[in-house]
Amino acid sequence: MGEYANEDWYHNHVIEMIEKHGDFPPPWIFMKNSHPYSIGWRMGAGETHVMVFGEWWEQQNKTVEERIEYFRKWPAPPRWCAWMADTIWDLEPWECEDEFDYSPYFAKLKALGFHGTDDYESDLDNDTYI
Repeated sequence: MGEYANEDWYHNHVIEMIEKHGDFPPPWIFMKNSHPYSIGWRMGAGETHVMVFGEWWEQQNKTVEERIEYFRKWPAPPRWCAWMADTIWDLEPWECEDEFDYSPYFAKLKALGFHGTDDYESDLDNDTYI
């Protein structure tokens, strides 16, 4: 078990999200119209959600195929495609010395029928999101 698994706040958030959504939702469902680099993911309810998501996701121990099916239920907006790829394939782009190349993973997502990878950069640069 992970760092938060025995905490009441963790269990309460998991229960609340599953009761509300039928499963634990990814960030773009929890906070619609949000940007992946928003300060809202580093404090408050957004921070709690991504912390709980990470713990919950790890506990699920899903295969890659099951991860892909999970995201088919929750299609990501283009700006979230890199986060989705990181989550599906356990990528750690922050460990790369140079800029991480998502193009092979975006090609995989596209081949799997996920839309938005072509619009990733323009959507990521859109400053209308919270």
